[in-house]
Amino acid sequence: MPVRKLREFLNDHGVKYVTISHSPAFTAQEIAASAHVPGKELAKTVMVKIDGNMALTVLPASYRVDLRMLKSVAGAADVTLATEAEFKHRFPDCELGAMPPFGNLWHVPVYVAEALAEDEQIAFNAGTHTELVQMRFEDYKRVAEPTIVPLGHAVA
Repeated sequence: MPVRKLREFLNDHGVKYVTISHSPAFTAQEIAASAHVPGKELAKTVMVKIDGNMALTVLPASYRVDLRMLKSVAGAADVTLATEAEFKHRFPDCELGAMPPFGNLWHVPVYVAEALAEDEQIAFNAGTHTELVQMRFEDYKRVAEPTIVPLGHAVA
C-alpha cells in the first residue's frame, strides 16, 4: 500500500487512483520499465534548495532539472540540488528517494514540469521503491496545488 498519509489524503479528496506493485527499482527509468508505465507518464521527484529553502520538483522520468531555468521562473537568487542528508528527515514515512510528489503533505513547495501537464495521467512513487500510484493529472493538480513551470529538458 502507498504511504498511509498519501492514501488518506487522496481518499479524503475523492481522488480515484490505482496502485501498481513492481519489483524493487531505484531509478526512474528502471521503475518505468518494471511497472510497464511509459517514461513520459512517470513523474519523478527531485529535491532542490531555492534560496536555501527545500522545494520539490516533479518531472517526467526522462527529464533532467534545469537549475538555471528553475532559478529564473522562481525568481530566486540561488537554486541547487539538495543532498539526501538535507532532506531525508522531512519524509520520515517514505523510503529515501521514493517521495510522492505531494509537497503539501510535508510543507514543501512543489514545482511541476509543464511537460507532465500534457499527460492525461501520471504515475509516481508511493513512498517505497516497489509501489506506484497512478492517477489523472488534473486530479493531481487539483489536490497537490503545484506551480507548473518550464522546469527541465529531456535527456537524450
